[in-house]
Amino acid sequence: MFVAASTACFPDLPFDEAIEKISDLEFASIEIAIHEHGAHLRPSQVVEDFDHAVLTCNSVRRMDVTGFSLDFATTGEEYFQQFERCCQLAKAVRVVSLTVPSAELGTPFNEEVEKFKRLAQIAEQHGVRVGMRSQYGRLSGDVDTVSVICGHVKGVGLALDPSQYIFRHERPVNYEKLLPYVQNVYLRDSNKEHLQVRVGQGIVDFGRLIAQLAQAKYNRALVIEIVPETDVYHFGELRKLRLLLESLLV
Repeated sequence: MFVAASTACFPDLPFDEAIEKISDLEFASIEIAIHEHGAHLRPSQVVEDFDHAVLTCNSVRRMDVTGFSLDFATTGEEYFQQFERCCQLAKAVRVVSLTVPSAELGTPFNEEVEKFKRLAQIAEQHGVRVGMRSQYGRLSGDVDTVSVICGHVKGVGLALDPSQYIFRHERPVNYEKLLPYVQNVYLRDSNKEHLQVRVGQGIVDFGRLIAQLAQAKYNRALVIEIVPETDVYHFGELRKLRLLLESLLV
């Protein structure tokens, strides 16, 4: 396992400035957020100017790109077309892991299964893997739903975000049965009232999590995703969690 930072840590900065900040924090690896409503590279831009998207993803100051976090604003066939173009981008810059959100609560389960079947088929054609991101308020916020989808749809993994199983739950949800499906991990400290708190003030047990992941033979990125907050030293929080995780990996 190794520690990385997401460009989503700097949502209000242009892409090149976000890269500079992450480099200054001495991260060796990075995940690129390709979100339609983000300030950086967008899925629609990947479709419109593929060559520029390749250049953008390669301009990361010698840091390794661990994966893409994808978030689309389209539906229907356009959704799958944008996903396929992002798969082609991943192949071009030698990225294997793509993370996508699951549908909102209320979406028919069978519809979600069919969506991920098609995403997995597209991803396989381009030699990449698709992971469903853990998110409170979406279908992936339910452990049993994730277990069924990842267990029955070949090629679909889980982008585990432990905070999503703590936030707004009376007690942390047990997600141990999902560990064999994990292909990416997002980290910050959290409690049941706040999705993000200062490192050390939440209840995420990073040491236990890393031990569980190691037991499940997970050997990929631990992606830090801490966004700026008022009256909190953002740089300090990112550095603190990087150092903590690296100390636990020794």
